[in-house]
Amino acid sequence: MAEFQHRFDPTTLREYDIRGIVGKTLHGTDAFAIGRVFGSVVAAGGGRTVAVGYDGRISSPELELQLVAGLMASGAEVLRIGRGPTPMLYFAATTLPADGGVMVTGSHNPADYNGFKMMLRGKPFFGARIQEIGVRAALGDVVAEAPGSERAIDVSADYVARLLKDWDGGTRALNVVWDNGNGAAGDILQRLVAALPGTHTVLNGAIDGTFPAHHPDPTVEKNLRQLIAEVAARGADVGIAFDGDADRIGAVDDTGKILAGDQLLVIMARDVLRERPGATIIADVKASQVLFDEIAAAGGVPLMWRTGHSLIKAKMAETGAPLAGEMSGHVFFADKWYGFDDALYAGVRLLGILARMDTRLSDVRAALPRVVNTPELRFDCDDIRKFAVIIEVAARLREAGATVSDIDGVRVTTPDGWWLLRASNTQAVLVARAEAKDEAGLERLKAALVEQLAASGLAAPDFSGTHAGH
Repeated sequence: MAEFQHRFDPTTLREYDIRGIVGKTLHGTDAFAIGRVFGSVVAAGGGRTVAVGYDGRISSPELELQLVAGLMASGAEVLRIGRGPTPMLYFAATTLPADGGVMVTGSHNPADYNGFKMMLRGKPFFGARIQEIGVRAALGDVVAEAPGSERAIDVSADYVARLLKDWDGGTRALNVVWDNGNGAAGDILQRLVAALPGTHTVLNGAIDGTFPAHHPDPTVEKNLRQLIAEVAARGADVGIAFDGDADRIGAVDDTGKILAGDQLLVIMARDVLRERPGATIIADVKASQVLFDEIAAAGGVPLMWRTGHSLIKAKMAETGAPLAGEMSGHVFFADKWYGFDDALYAGVRLLGILARMDTRLSDVRAALPRVVNTPELRFDCDDIRKFAVIIEVAARLREAGATVSDIDGVRVTTPDGWWLLRASNTQAVLVARAEAKDEAGLERLKAALVEQLAASGLAAPDFSGTHAGH
Protein backbone atom coordinates (compact mmCIF):
# COMPACT_ATOMS: atom_id res chain seq x y z
CA MET A 1 0.00 0.00 0.00
CA ALA A 2 2.39 2.73 1.16
CA GLU A 3 6.16 3.13 0.97
CA PHE A 4 6.40 1.60 4.45
CA GLN A 5 5.92 -2.08 5.31
CA HIS A 6 7.46 -4.11 8.12
CA ARG A 7 7.12 -7.56 9.67
CA PHE A 8 7.90 -8.21 13.33
CA ASP A 9 9.15 -11.47 14.74
CA PRO A 10 5.79 -12.78 16.04
CA THR A 11 7.34 -13.77 19.40
CA THR A 12 7.93 -10.08 20.22
CA LEU A 13 4.28 -9.00 20.16
CA ARG A 14 3.22 -9.79 23.73
CA GLU A 15 0.07 -9.23 25.75
CA TYR A 16 1.31 -6.16 27.62
CA ASP A 17 4.23 -4.91 25.55
CA ILE A 18 6.59 -5.60 22.66
CA ARG A 19 9.71 -7.44 23.81
CA GLY A 20 12.53 -9.49 22.31
CA ILE A 21 16.23 -10.35 22.17
CA VAL A 22 18.24 -7.51 20.68
CA GLY A 23 19.97 -8.49 17.45
CA LYS A 24 17.95 -11.73 17.18
CA THR A 25 14.23 -11.07 17.43
CA LEU A 26 14.33 -7.29 18.02
CA HIS A 27 16.17 -4.72 15.90
CA GLY A 28 16.38 -0.99 15.27
CA THR A 29 14.08 -1.43 12.28
CA ASP A 30 11.44 -2.76 14.67
CA ALA A 31 11.79 0.35 16.84
CA PHE A 32 11.31 2.57 13.79
CA ALA A 33 8.24 0.55 12.76
CA ILE A 34 6.71 0.82 16.23
CA GLY A 35 7.15 4.59 16.07
CA ARG A 36 5.77 4.77 12.55
CA VAL A 37 2.62 2.78 13.40
CA PHE A 38 2.04 4.10 16.93
CA GLY A 39 2.45 7.65 15.64
CA SER A 40 -0.22 6.84 13.05
CA VAL A 41 -2.54 5.47 15.74
CA VAL A 42 -2.10 8.68 17.74
CA ALA A 43 -2.72 10.79 14.63
CA ALA A 44 -5.86 8.82 13.76
CA GLY A 45 -7.25 9.78 17.17
CA GLY A 46 -6.61 13.46 16.51
CA GLY A 47 -3.40 13.70 18.52
CA ARG A 48 0.25 14.20 17.72
CA THR A 49 2.29 14.57 20.94
CA VAL A 50 4.11 11.48 22.26
CA ALA A 51 6.40 11.31 25.30
CA VAL A 52 9.34 8.89 24.97
CA GLY A 53 11.73 7.56 27.62
CA TYR A 54 14.30 4.78 27.84
CA ASP A 55 15.90 2.59 30.50
CA GLY A 56 19.55 1.86 31.29
CA ARG A 57 20.13 -1.07 28.96
CA ILE A 58 23.04 -0.95 26.53
CA SER A 59 20.70 -1.16 23.54
CA SER A 60 18.17 1.40 24.75
CA PRO A 61 19.70 4.67 23.40
CA GLU A 62 19.85 3.33 19.82
CA LEU A 63 16.34 1.87 19.99
CA GLU A 64 15.06 5.17 21.35
CA LEU A 65 16.63 7.04 18.40
CA GLN A 66 14.95 4.73 15.90
CA LEU A 67 11.62 4.92 17.76
CA VAL A 68 11.74 8.74 17.71
CA ALA A 69 12.56 8.71 13.99
CA GLY A 70 9.53 6.52 13.29
CA LEU A 71 7.24 8.73 15.37
CA MET A 72 8.49 11.86 13.61
CA ALA A 73 7.94 10.25 10.19
CA SER A 74 4.27 10.01 11.20
CA GLY A 75 4.19 13.71 12.01
CA ALA A 76 4.42 13.33 15.77
CA GLU A 77 5.76 15.94 18.16
CA VAL A 78 8.07 13.84 20.33
CA LEU A 79 8.87 14.86 23.91
CA ARG A 80 12.11 13.06 24.76
CA ILE A 81 12.34 12.75 28.53
CA GLY A 82 15.59 10.77 28.43
CA ARG A 83 16.83 7.92 30.61
CA GLY A 84 14.92 6.93 33.72
CA PRO A 85 12.41 4.50 35.22
CA THR A 86 9.26 3.49 33.38
CA PRO A 87 6.97 5.24 35.90
CA MET A 88 8.71 8.55 35.10
CA LEU A 89 7.57 8.08 31.49
CA TYR A 90 4.05 7.26 32.74
CA PHE A 91 4.22 10.43 34.85
CA ALA A 92 5.25 12.49 31.83
CA ALA A 93 2.55 11.00 29.61
CA THR A 94 -0.05 11.63 32.33
CA THR A 95 0.90 15.15 33.45
CA LEU A 96 2.20 16.76 30.25
CA PRO A 97 -0.03 17.72 27.36
CA ALA A 98 0.67 14.38 25.64
CA ASP A 99 -1.55 12.07 23.61
CA GLY A 100 0.58 8.99 24.19
CA GLY A 101 3.79 7.63 25.63
CA VAL A 102 6.34 4.96 24.75
CA MET A 103 9.00 3.55 27.07
CA VAL A 104 11.98 1.65 25.72
CA THR A 105 12.61 -0.98 28.41
CA GLY A 106 13.44 -4.64 28.87
CA SER A 107 11.91 -4.50 32.36
CA HIS A 108 13.31 -7.39 34.45
CA ASN A 109 14.44 -9.53 31.51
CA PRO A 110 18.10 -10.51 30.96
CA ALA A 111 20.51 -7.86 29.67
CA ASP A 112 20.23 -8.89 26.00
CA TYR A 113 16.46 -8.23 25.95
CA ASN A 114 14.68 -4.98 25.31
CA GLY A 115 11.17 -3.83 24.52
CA PHE A 116 8.49 -1.15 24.44
CA LYS A 117 5.63 -0.26 26.79
CA MET A 118 2.96 2.09 25.51
CA MET A 119 0.21 4.38 26.74
CA LEU A 120 -2.50 6.04 24.66
CA ARG A 121 -4.52 8.95 26.03
CA GLY A 122 -3.57 8.10 29.61
CA LYS A 123 -4.56 4.43 29.36
CA PRO A 124 -2.49 1.27 28.89
CA PHE A 125 -2.05 0.14 25.29
CA PHE A 126 -2.12 -3.66 25.32
CA GLY A 127 -3.65 -6.91 24.11
CA ALA A 128 -5.35 -6.61 20.73
CA ARG A 129 -3.91 -3.12 20.25
CA ILE A 130 -0.38 -4.54 20.28
CA GLN A 131 -1.36 -7.17 17.71
CA GLU A 132 -2.81 -4.28 15.67
CA ILE A 133 0.67 -2.72 15.57
CA GLY A 134 1.93 -5.88 13.84
CA VAL A 135 -0.95 -6.06 11.39
CA ARG A 136 -0.73 -2.40 10.41
CA ALA A 137 3.05 -2.59 9.99
CA ALA A 138 2.74 -5.60 7.68
CA LEU A 139 0.09 -3.85 5.59
CA GLY A 140 1.87 -0.50 5.55
CA ASP A 141 -1.28 0.96 7.08
CA VAL A 142 0.18 4.25 8.31
CA VAL A 143 -0.54 7.92 7.81
CA ALA A 144 1.24 9.66 4.95
CA GLU A 145 4.77 10.66 5.86
CA ALA A 146 4.77 14.06 7.49
CA PRO A 147 7.45 16.20 9.12
CA GLY A 148 7.41 15.72 12.88
CA SER A 149 9.44 17.40 15.57
CA GLU A 150 11.33 16.45 18.70
CA ARG A 151 12.53 18.25 21.78
CA ALA A 152 14.17 17.21 25.00
CA ILE A 153 12.16 17.85 28.14
CA ASP A 154 13.37 17.19 31.68
CA VAL A 155 10.55 16.05 33.95
CA SER A 156 12.85 14.54 36.59
CA ALA A 157 12.65 17.46 39.05
CA ASP A 158 8.85 17.56 38.81
CA TYR A 159 8.68 13.78 39.19
CA VAL A 160 10.87 13.70 42.31
CA ALA A 161 8.91 16.60 43.82
CA ARG A 162 5.64 14.79 43.14
CA LEU A 163 6.95 11.59 44.74
CA LEU A 164 7.91 13.58 47.83
CA LYS A 165 4.60 15.46 47.99
CA ASP A 166 2.81 12.41 49.36
CA TRP A 167 5.36 11.64 52.08
CA ASP A 168 3.19 11.29 55.19
CA GLY A 169 5.53 9.78 57.77
CA GLY A 170 5.52 10.56 61.45
CA THR A 171 8.44 11.48 63.67
CA ARG A 172 10.14 8.08 63.64
CA ALA A 173 13.43 8.28 61.74
CA LEU A 174 13.79 5.14 59.64
CA ASN A 175 16.96 3.32 58.65
CA VAL A 176 16.37 2.18 55.07
CA VAL A 177 18.41 0.15 52.59
CA TRP A 178 17.48 0.40 48.91
CA ASP A 179 18.68 -1.93 46.15
CA ASN A 180 18.42 -0.29 42.75
CA GLY A 181 19.87 -3.41 41.10
CA ASN A 182 21.77 -1.15 38.63
CA GLY A 183 18.37 -0.40 37.11
CA ALA A 184 16.98 2.71 35.46
CA ALA A 185 15.78 4.33 38.71
CA GLY A 186 19.33 4.99 39.98
CA ASP A 187 19.60 8.74 39.37
CA ILE A 188 16.04 9.47 40.52
CA LEU A 189 16.47 7.29 43.61
CA GLN A 190 19.59 9.18 44.73
CA ARG A 191 17.69 12.47 44.51
CA LEU A 192 14.65 11.00 46.25
CA VAL A 193 16.49 9.60 49.27
CA ALA A 194 18.48 12.82 49.67
CA ALA A 195 15.19 14.59 50.38
CA LEU A 196 13.54 11.92 52.57
CA PRO A 197 13.99 11.95 56.36
CA GLY A 198 15.91 9.13 58.02
CA THR A 199 19.07 7.24 57.09
CA HIS A 200 19.29 5.81 53.58
CA THR A 201 21.76 3.43 51.98
CA VAL A 202 21.57 2.78 48.23
CA LEU A 203 23.03 -0.43 46.82
CA ASN A 204 23.89 -0.76 43.12
CA GLY A 205 22.81 2.81 42.47
CA ALA A 206 24.80 3.20 39.25
CA ILE A 207 22.71 2.55 36.14
CA ASP A 208 24.43 -0.31 34.33
CA GLY A 209 22.67 -2.32 31.64
CA THR A 210 24.93 -5.33 32.22
CA PHE A 211 23.46 -5.71 35.74
CA PRO A 212 26.78 -6.72 37.36
CA ALA A 213 25.48 -7.23 40.92
CA HIS A 214 22.50 -9.50 40.24
CA HIS A 215 19.53 -9.93 37.94
CA PRO A 216 17.03 -7.05 38.42
CA ASP A 217 13.98 -9.03 39.50
CA PRO A 218 13.00 -8.52 43.17
CA THR A 219 10.55 -11.44 43.20
CA VAL A 220 13.41 -13.97 42.99
CA GLU A 221 14.90 -14.75 46.40
CA LYS A 222 18.55 -14.98 45.30
CA ASN A 223 18.35 -11.46 43.87
CA LEU A 224 17.53 -10.14 47.37
CA ARG A 225 20.46 -11.77 49.20
CA GLN A 226 22.63 -8.67 49.01
CA LEU A 227 19.79 -6.50 50.32
CA ILE A 228 19.06 -8.93 53.16
CA ALA A 229 22.72 -8.97 54.21
CA GLU A 230 22.91 -5.17 54.17
CA VAL A 231 19.70 -4.80 56.20
CA ALA A 232 21.23 -7.10 58.83
CA ALA A 233 24.62 -5.35 58.78
CA ARG A 234 23.06 -1.91 59.26
CA GLY A 235 20.26 -2.92 61.61
CA ALA A 236 17.86 -1.34 59.15
CA ASP A 237 14.10 -1.08 59.55
CA VAL A 238 13.36 -2.19 56.00
CA GLY A 239 14.96 -3.02 52.67
CA ILE A 240 13.37 -2.04 49.35
CA ALA A 241 14.32 -3.37 45.90
CA PHE A 242 13.27 -2.54 42.35
CA ASP A 243 13.19 -4.38 39.07
CA GLY A 244 15.11 -3.07 36.04
CA ASP A 245 12.67 -0.28 35.18
CA ALA A 246 11.27 0.32 38.70
CA ASP A 247 7.63 -0.44 38.09
CA ARG A 248 7.82 -3.42 40.51
CA ILE A 249 8.82 -3.38 44.18
CA GLY A 250 10.27 -6.00 46.51
CA ALA A 251 10.78 -5.63 50.26
CA VAL A 252 12.41 -7.33 53.24
CA ASP A 253 11.63 -6.62 56.87
CA ASP A 254 13.99 -5.74 59.72
CA THR A 255 14.78 -9.41 60.33
CA GLY A 256 15.63 -10.01 56.66
CA LYS A 257 12.43 -11.91 55.88
CA ILE A 258 10.99 -11.28 52.41
CA LEU A 259 7.51 -9.79 52.16
CA ALA A 260 5.57 -11.14 49.20
CA GLY A 261 3.61 -8.76 46.98
CA ASP A 262 0.32 -9.69 48.63
CA GLN A 263 1.75 -9.13 52.13
CA LEU A 264 2.88 -5.63 51.13
CA LEU A 265 -0.60 -4.99 49.79
CA VAL A 266 -2.17 -5.95 53.14
CA ILE A 267 -0.12 -3.21 54.82
CA MET A 268 -0.93 -0.62 52.16
CA ALA A 269 -4.62 -1.58 51.98
CA ARG A 270 -5.12 -1.16 55.72
CA ASP A 271 -3.63 2.32 55.50
CA VAL A 272 -5.72 3.41 52.49
CA LEU A 273 -8.92 2.00 54.00
CA ARG A 274 -8.51 4.05 57.16
CA GLU A 275 -9.33 7.12 55.09
CA ARG A 276 -11.45 5.41 52.45
CA PRO A 277 -13.63 2.83 54.24
CA GLY A 278 -15.63 0.60 51.93
CA ALA A 279 -13.27 1.11 49.00
CA THR A 280 -12.57 -1.66 46.51
CA ILE A 281 -9.03 -3.07 46.61
CA ILE A 282 -7.94 -5.24 43.68
CA ALA A 283 -5.40 -8.08 43.63
CA ASP A 284 -4.58 -10.73 41.05
CA VAL A 285 -5.63 -14.38 41.17
CA LYS A 286 -2.21 -15.49 42.43
CA ALA A 287 -2.60 -13.57 45.71
CA SER A 288 -3.10 -15.29 49.05
CA GLN A 289 -6.58 -15.69 50.48
CA VAL A 290 -5.09 -13.95 53.53
CA LEU A 291 -4.95 -10.71 51.50
CA PHE A 292 -8.60 -10.85 50.45
CA ASP A 293 -9.66 -11.69 54.01
CA GLU A 294 -7.55 -8.87 55.48
CA ILE A 295 -8.98 -6.33 53.03
CA ALA A 296 -12.48 -7.33 54.13
CA ALA A 297 -11.47 -7.23 57.82
CA ALA A 298 -10.15 -3.69 57.33
CA GLY A 299 -13.50 -2.56 55.92
CA GLY A 300 -12.69 -2.84 52.23
CA VAL A 301 -14.23 -4.73 49.33
CA PRO A 302 -11.71 -7.25 47.97
CA LEU A 303 -11.80 -7.89 44.23
CA MET A 304 -9.87 -10.73 42.62
CA TRP A 305 -8.85 -9.98 39.04
CA ARG A 306 -6.73 -11.25 36.17
CA THR A 307 -2.93 -11.13 36.33
CA GLY A 308 -1.28 -8.44 34.19
CA HIS A 309 -0.45 -4.82 34.92
CA SER A 310 -2.47 -3.49 31.97
CA LEU A 311 -5.51 -5.58 32.93
CA ILE A 312 -5.32 -4.44 36.55
CA LYS A 313 -5.02 -0.77 35.55
CA ALA A 314 -8.06 -1.08 33.29
CA LYS A 315 -10.08 -2.70 36.10
CA MET A 316 -9.05 0.05 38.53
CA ALA A 317 -10.32 2.70 36.15
CA GLU A 318 -13.59 0.79 35.74
CA THR A 319 -14.22 0.28 39.48
CA GLY A 320 -12.68 3.44 40.92
CA ALA A 321 -10.46 1.34 43.19
CA PRO A 322 -7.86 3.46 45.05
CA LEU A 323 -5.32 0.62 45.31
CA ALA A 324 -4.40 -2.58 43.50
CA GLY A 325 -1.48 -4.95 43.37
CA GLU A 326 -0.02 -8.14 41.98
CA MET A 327 2.13 -10.91 43.44
CA SER A 328 4.81 -9.82 40.99
CA GLY A 329 5.31 -6.54 42.88
CA HIS A 330 3.32 -4.17 40.68
CA VAL A 331 1.53 -1.79 43.08
CA PHE A 332 -0.99 0.70 41.72
CA PHE A 333 -2.07 3.69 43.81
CA ALA A 334 -4.98 5.79 42.60
CA ASP A 335 -5.21 7.15 46.16
CA LYS A 336 -3.48 10.55 45.78
CA TRP A 337 -1.52 9.15 42.81
CA TYR A 338 -2.33 8.52 39.13
CA GLY A 339 -3.24 4.82 39.10
CA PHE A 340 -0.11 3.54 37.36
CA ASP A 341 2.43 1.13 38.84
CA ASP A 342 5.41 2.91 40.37
CA ALA A 343 7.85 1.19 42.73
CA LEU A 344 9.42 4.48 43.83
CA TYR A 345 6.04 5.85 44.84
CA ALA A 346 5.06 2.58 46.51
CA GLY A 347 8.34 2.79 48.44
CA VAL A 348 7.56 6.30 49.66
CA ARG A 349 4.08 5.25 50.78
CA LEU A 350 5.44 2.14 52.54
CA LEU A 351 8.00 4.21 54.43
CA GLY A 352 5.32 6.70 55.44
CA ILE A 353 3.24 3.87 56.90
CA LEU A 354 6.25 2.44 58.77
CA ALA A 355 7.25 5.83 60.14
CA ARG A 356 3.78 6.21 61.68
CA MET A 357 3.81 2.73 63.22
CA ASP A 358 4.83 2.02 66.79
CA THR A 359 5.75 -1.56 65.86
CA ARG A 360 8.36 -3.04 63.58
CA LEU A 361 7.63 -4.35 60.11
CA SER A 362 8.53 -7.87 61.22
CA ASP A 363 5.84 -7.71 63.91
CA VAL A 364 3.23 -6.79 61.31
CA ARG A 365 4.33 -9.64 59.05
CA ALA A 366 4.39 -12.15 61.94
CA ALA A 367 0.85 -11.16 62.99
CA LEU A 368 -0.63 -12.15 59.63
CA PRO A 369 -2.48 -15.48 59.58
CA ARG A 370 -0.08 -18.34 58.92
CA VAL A 371 -0.56 -20.38 55.79
CA VAL A 372 1.63 -22.73 53.79
CA ASN A 373 1.95 -22.41 50.06
CA THR A 374 3.94 -23.26 47.00
CA PRO A 375 5.95 -20.63 45.18
CA GLU A 376 4.71 -19.67 41.74
CA LEU A 377 5.30 -22.83 39.69
CA ARG A 378 6.00 -22.26 35.99
CA PHE A 379 6.31 -25.17 33.57
CA ASP A 380 6.57 -25.38 29.80
CA CYS A 381 3.45 -25.89 27.72
CA ASP A 382 2.93 -25.13 24.04
CA ASP A 383 1.39 -21.70 23.35
CA ILE A 384 -1.76 -23.22 21.83
CA ARG A 385 -2.00 -26.23 24.12
CA LYS A 386 -1.76 -24.14 27.32
CA PHE A 387 -5.18 -22.55 26.73
CA ALA A 388 -6.77 -25.88 25.79
CA VAL A 389 -5.51 -27.42 29.05
CA ILE A 390 -7.25 -24.70 31.08
CA ILE A 391 -10.53 -25.34 29.22
CA GLU A 392 -10.25 -29.09 29.82
CA VAL A 393 -9.46 -28.70 33.53
CA ALA A 394 -12.30 -26.20 34.05
CA ALA A 395 -14.79 -28.54 32.37
CA ARG A 396 -13.77 -31.53 34.52
CA LEU A 397 -13.91 -29.47 37.71
CA ARG A 398 -17.39 -28.15 36.94
CA GLU A 399 -18.53 -31.68 36.12
CA ALA A 400 -17.26 -32.73 39.56
CA GLY A 401 -19.11 -29.85 41.27
CA ALA A 402 -15.94 -28.07 42.44
CA THR A 403 -15.94 -24.43 43.61
CA VAL A 404 -14.12 -22.71 40.75
CA SER A 405 -13.31 -19.12 39.78
CA ASP A 406 -12.49 -18.75 36.09
CA ILE A 407 -11.54 -15.07 36.12
CA ASP A 408 -8.04 -16.02 34.97
CA GLY A 409 -7.44 -19.72 34.44
CA VAL A 410 -8.98 -21.85 37.22
CA ARG A 411 -8.75 -21.09 40.94
CA VAL A 412 -10.27 -23.95 42.95
CA THR A 413 -11.37 -23.43 46.56
CA THR A 414 -11.65 -26.42 48.92
CA PRO A 415 -11.89 -26.76 52.72
CA ASP A 416 -8.08 -27.09 52.71
CA GLY A 417 -7.46 -23.81 50.86
CA TRP A 418 -7.04 -23.18 47.12
CA TRP A 419 -5.03 -24.06 44.04
CA LEU A 420 -4.59 -22.15 40.79
CA LEU A 421 -3.72 -23.11 37.23
CA ARG A 422 -3.51 -20.43 34.55
CA ALA A 423 -1.87 -19.89 31.17
CA SER A 424 0.85 -17.25 31.05
CA ASN A 425 -0.03 -14.30 28.83
CA THR A 426 3.59 -13.75 27.86
CA GLN A 427 5.30 -17.15 27.62
CA ALA A 428 4.64 -20.74 26.52
CA VAL A 429 4.11 -21.85 30.10
CA LEU A 430 1.41 -22.80 32.57
CA VAL A 431 1.51 -21.23 36.01
CA ALA A 432 0.34 -23.01 39.16
CA ARG A 433 0.13 -22.15 42.84
CA ALA A 434 -1.48 -23.69 45.93
CA GLU A 435 -2.09 -22.48 49.48
CA ALA A 436 -3.45 -24.27 52.56
CA LYS A 437 -3.81 -23.83 56.30
CA ASP A 438 -1.36 -26.65 57.03
CA GLU A 439 1.11 -29.02 55.36
CA ALA A 440 -1.35 -31.92 55.13
CA GLY A 441 -3.88 -29.69 53.38
CA LEU A 442 -1.24 -28.44 50.97
CA GLU A 443 -0.33 -32.00 50.02
CA ARG A 444 -3.97 -32.72 49.21
CA LEU A 445 -4.22 -29.59 47.06
CA LYS A 446 -1.02 -30.46 45.21
CA ALA A 447 -2.35 -33.97 44.60
CA ALA A 448 -5.58 -32.53 43.14
CA LEU A 449 -3.57 -30.26 40.85
CA VAL A 450 -1.33 -33.13 39.70
CA GLU A 451 -4.41 -35.29 39.04
CA GLN A 452 -5.89 -32.64 36.75
CA LEU A 453 -2.61 -32.13 34.89
CA ALA A 454 -2.25 -35.88 34.39
CA ALA A 455 -5.78 -36.06 33.00
CA SER A 456 -4.66 -33.56 30.36
CA GLY A 457 -1.47 -35.50 29.65
CA LEU A 458 0.93 -33.23 31.53
CA ALA A 459 3.59 -34.18 34.08
CA ALA A 460 3.58 -32.78 37.62
CA PRO A 461 5.49 -29.52 38.18
CA ASP A 462 8.53 -29.33 40.44
CA PHE A 463 7.13 -28.58 43.92
CA SER A 464 10.53 -28.02 45.54
CA GLY A 465 10.49 -24.68 47.30
CA THR A 466 7.14 -25.21 48.97
CA HIS A 467 7.37 -23.15 52.11
CA ALA A 468 5.51 -22.17 55.23
CA GLY A 469 4.89 -18.79 56.72
CA HIS A 470 3.26 -16.78 54.01
